Order: sequence, then C-alpha cells, then structure tokens
Amino acid sequence: MSLFAYKGGVRDALLRWKLSGDDAAIHWLLGVADRRLTEIFKPEDLLLPVPMPLSRMRKSGQHHAADLCRFISGVTGSTWDWKVLRRSGEQERQSALSGIARKKNLRKSFHLDKDYMGSIQWKKGAAGRVWVVDDIVTTGATLHHAAKALRPLKQPVYAFSLARTLLNE
Repeated sequence: MSLFAYKGGVRDALLRWKLSGDDAAIHWLLGVADRRLTEIFKPEDLLLPVPMPLSRMRKSGQHHAADLCRFISGVTGSTWDWKVLRRSGEQERQSALSGIARKKNLRKSFHLDKDYMGSIQWKKGAAGRVWVVDDIVTTGATLHHAAKALRPLKQPVYAFSLARTLLNE
C-alpha cells in the first residue's frame, strides 16, 4: 500500500527530505495524510522499517524508513522498532539498478533478529498487524525481500510506502 504517487510536489518533498534532511517536507506529507494513516495503522500494529546498510546510515546520519516509522507512530500510536528486521552485507543501491537487477540484488539481504524479537513491546499473534515500511517503492523488490525475511513470525506481513513510482513514468 502506498499513499502517494512519486511525482510532482510529493517527489519534491521526498527528495528535500532524503537529500537535504528537510523534515518539514515529510511532516507536510504526513500532515496531509494523517487521517488516512489512522485508518491504515492501529495502535496494536508493529511497524518495521526496511533496514539500510550500516555504512550508508553512518555516512548520511539518517535512516529514512525508521524516521518514517517514528513519524507514523507519533500519529497513530503504533509500535515501531528498527532492530527486529536486519540487513546483512553491503549491496548496490537499488536506485542504480534495473528492475531485474533489483530483484536479484537483495535476495538474501534481510533477516529477522531472533534474539531481539523477544524484547519488543509487541505480542506476536495479537490483533495487531506487522508492517514493513519504506519511503519510496519502485519495483517492490526491497519490500518483497524484507517481508520474506519475516516468515518465521508465522503471521501475515503487510507492506507500506509513502510513495510509489507509477508505471510508464
């Protein structure tokens, strides 16, 4: 599920946030969507950001998917946690790859941190849903592989992005 098409003012706002650290841009988008967010996410839901490579996070000082989860949690009261879903190794940036290469690039990149899973403030099997969250979806490969890593939870996993690229654009 995606809230916006990745074009026009939405694209501009997301790029300002991602490239310049302009949180006002992302707060504007979420403010526009806060009613819709409360329809989608419930307080008993668990939001898991798509992990990014540690080297990239250290370099930029930002984890956009985790920030997005934190912002959504502030609006909806959902639980979020950035330690449950982990990334292994260093892969090429998805934005630099073709659609076919994107699907192969992240095939074994994500895993569930079973040691940490027991300590989060969310109960497996409760009424809440598990969501994998990313900022922008292009092919869906990242969300697909991240959700696949959560199979040991034996629970349906839902995917959410703030924006999605449209076909043929």
